[in-house]
Amino acid sequence: MHRLRLLALTLWAAESLLHAAPPPATGPSDALSPERRREVRAAIARSLARLETTQRPDGGWAGFDAGSDPAVTSLVAQAFAQEPAYGPKHPVVRKALRYVLSNRQPDGGIYGNAGVKNYSASVALMFLSSVADPGLKEEIARQQKFLKDNQWYEGKTDDDGRPVDRSHPWYGGAGYGSGKRPDLSNTQMMLEALHQSGLPPDDPVYQRALVFIQRCQMCSETNDQPFAARARDGGFIYSPANGGESKAGFATYGDDRILRSYGSMTYAGFKSMLYAAVDRDDHRVQLAWRWIRSHYTLDENPNMPGRQSLEGLFYYYHVFAKALAAWGEPTVVDMEGKAHNWREDLARKLLSLQKPDGSWINAADRWMEGNPELVSAYSILALQQAMR
Repeated sequence: MHRLRLLALTLWAAESLLHAAPPPATGPSDALSPERRREVRAAIARSLARLETTQRPDGGWAGFDAGSDPAVTSLVAQAFAQEPAYGPKHPVVRKALRYVLSNRQPDGGIYGNAGVKNYSASVALMFLSSVADPGLKEEIARQQKFLKDNQWYEGKTDDDGRPVDRSHPWYGGAGYGSGKRPDLSNTQMMLEALHQSGLPPDDPVYQRALVFIQRCQMCSETNDQPFAARARDGGFIYSPANGGESKAGFATYGDDRILRSYGSMTYAGFKSMLYAAVDRDDHRVQLAWRWIRSHYTLDENPNMPGRQSLEGLFYYYHVFAKALAAWGEPTVVDMEGKAHNWREDLARKLLSLQKPDGSWINAADRWMEGNPELVSAYSILALQQAMR
């Protein structure tokens, strides 16, 4: 009885903190200083100058194997297209565009390796949207359709032949390919691409995705999956499929062993809810925001255990920038009342990590972050977001 009462008091206190007004902000201003902006512009210029030299004769950049890859190429080319010194009409961008379009497959998607076709088509759509060419209108619509068709919803069956309806843990999600279970990383990439390409938030794809996203959030009040029965921190995991999966493993709370939420997926889930026009005061959004305020850092992928905390770090920086831009506040006030100018913090961190040749690379090589082309693209895109 005493233990139950203690648990009730703990939950009541957490709920009170969640809905209480945030502590008063203290700390830095909310914009990059002119000097910092010059440093960022110079860093981006160094990296793009290097990437010009590594573009291959076919217009692509190296990716999942030894050859050119349309996914990595799309990310790098978007960085060029968005940078004022280059822009969509620059020869580097036009050459990359021809290569990316040459990878359209018979099913309509743009990809090279069929095992990552959702990821590849998503970043290709982001790139096409950044070019802002009316002549690409039909191609953009084709990639939107391809991504929506790849989502799991009614009328499809899983790998075991079970119908996918709203009660199925796969419902609303997207995976690497139509024959693989969905995950939040692929789902957020799909939604990012649809959002960037102008698909309105009232499209059914967003509402279906919300069902999946909610099942990735560690909150027993809103997540109907058994693995979340005792979850309450509001962060996100990788997937609700197969009984739940987190790339951060498990955390122990008293006698409970619960899937551990972590930074990159929490920011991914948070921004995906915003793209789907979930109200800022919605309990799910507020829980995610409280998690972000409780785990604010750029020194690691937060809440990943031990040495794993550096894995996926640049992917984390990329989604961090997108999510906080979508939130629209210039500062993050952490749970101790300290205000963080997230743009300044992100710029400072990435500037400190840039290599002398202009590249970025992650020594904790997982999820392809040993590839300097991919990691440099993540870094430039994040810095470009910070400059806005």
